[in-house]
Amino acid sequence: MRETPTWRIPVGIIGLFLGLMIYGILIAVYLADILASWHWLAQTVVYIFLGVIWLLPLGNFLIWMETGKWGR
Repeated sequence: MRETPTWRIPVGIIGLFLGLMIYGILIAVYLADILASWHWLAQTVVYIFLGVIWLLPLGNFLIWMETGKWGR
């Protein structure tokens, strides 16, 4: 457990929030019109995939927030 506060936690939270906002806006701007004409089931699969894919780098990001090292 960490004894002293670190600047990485608040910076990481703000970065995560801004990154997710940008990711969501990009998907809404560029993919919403394309996917609107697709069957609802195909749309569901794509949106679930896009909703989960951002989690892939999250583990490394959280490790960086805690330790300052990228990755395990």
